[in-house]
Amino acid sequence: MTTTLIQMTVLMLCGAAWRVLCPNKLAADQTRLVLTSVVYYFLLPAMVLEVLWKADIGWQSLKFSLLGCSSILLAVFVSGLIAKLLRFQRPQTGAMILAAAFPNTTYLGLPVLEQAYGGWSRSVVIQMDLFAAAPMVFTVGILLARHYGAAETDQPKSRLGFFNAPPFWAALLAVVLNLNHLPAPLWLAGLLTMLSAAVAPLMIFSLGLALSWRAVRWRNLPYIPPVVLIKLMWFPWAGIYIADVLQLENPFRAAAILDIAMPSMVLGVVLCDRYQLDSSLYATGVTVTTGLSLFSLPFWFEVL
Repeated sequence: MTTTLIQMTVLMLCGAAWRVLCPNKLAADQTRLVLTSVVYYFLLPAMVLEVLWKADIGWQSLKFSLLGCSSILLAVFVSGLIAKLLRFQRPQTGAMILAAAFPNTTYLGLPVLEQAYGGWSRSVVIQMDLFAAAPMVFTVGILLARHYGAAETDQPKSRLGFFNAPPFWAALLAVVLNLNHLPAPLWLAGLLTMLSAAVAPLMIFSLGLALSWRAVRWRNLPYIPPVVLIKLMWFPWAGIYIADVLQLENPFRAAAILDIAMPSMVLGVVLCDRYQLDSSLYATGVTVTTGLSLFSLPFWFEVL
């Protein structure tokens, strides 16, 4: 785990250095948009198809979904209660709940778990994301952002439109192929493996591009301790008990819990911008939890 985090830190620092140096006059936000678009629309669907096509899909997938969804809902309840007790304003409350409740299951969880546990853990990450984290973001996350923020000016025609995305279609195709026991041709399996290999490093580099210590402002610091405590400590601790209730067995139990122990997701800043929550506070939460996860993840790795 220590070796993995050192490698990831160096790659993230390369992304952060790009933000400062702007090679070929390419700004960090512009570069990140291109890289994340390539990953989201092309490389990640290839990985989803490769992994879920061969994965053991069944009752264990349902347990992954229950673990992820219940952990997120508990974190939403606890963070909302803390915000109410401390009398936070609505824009800060919404940003704090999003930062505390939704982990970076894929963009950080995928490379960490793959290096720490091996290639089999990619199936755990993808199932935790597609069957739990992503649906919760596009339902509960959006409802929270709308409740605590301003009305959205450009509302989508249907909430189901958020699931009309390449990774979800790739997951549906992979599940159909998997359940029908159709083998992958050698040339296609090799192509999917080649494309999948590019996902993890590009994700980590893009995360480095997204992090900015300029976003860490003094006015946001009073809101950060609850986010850190819930996201990095209470969240995985609660996940351990939920996994025990669901009777998840190791090594899948350890991989799933470590995946939800990841820091705050980067995608939440998009929701904060769209619904006029405190985007600066959310960016501070992402930056701080990502930095502190370099210490919390080895701790939970040893515990698990």
